[in-house]
Amino acid sequence: MAKEKEGFKLTEKQIQILKKLYENGKSIRVCSIYKTQTALAKDMGITRQGLSNHLRKLRDNDFIRTGRGFIDLTSKALSVLGESDIDAFVFMKVFPQKRVKAYEEIKKAGATRLFRVTGTVDIIAQVTQSKLDKFLKVVSEIDGVEETNAHVVLETIT
Repeated sequence: MAKEKEGFKLTEKQIQILKKLYENGKSIRVCSIYKTQTALAKDMGITRQGLSNHLRKLRDNDFIRTGRGFIDLTSKALSVLGESDIDAFVFMKVFPQKRVKAYEEIKKAGATRLFRVTGTVDIIAQVTQSKLDKFLKVVSEIDGVEETNAHVVLETIT
């Protein structure tokens, strides 16, 4: 059965191709920039051509991926910058009567992703290890956060 999204109808073969790509794919972390090269060059005080030359070398050495309107920093680039791509998860309990305000503040604390969950905790935050200390400091000062418990990923098994 073909699936339609925003006017584009996928064929069964296209769906099979997407599934195969997904099954054989590897999840990677990137940081995406949506700014024109002209604007970036201006921000850096260099010419657009100079920036373009540097970007080409970075792309050829797998530090970035580029496309129309975006630049992605790869895990390799993040590593050079000291930005770990190792995840940490922070489990948080929040006082029920302060949840609404606390959730809004937690959203601003710098997590990669936030999950509202059932069980003994209220929120799980996914944070890169390099930002964990800053995240915990910010969250510890939020009114309503009762308890935090952080776990750093040692190894991804699957």
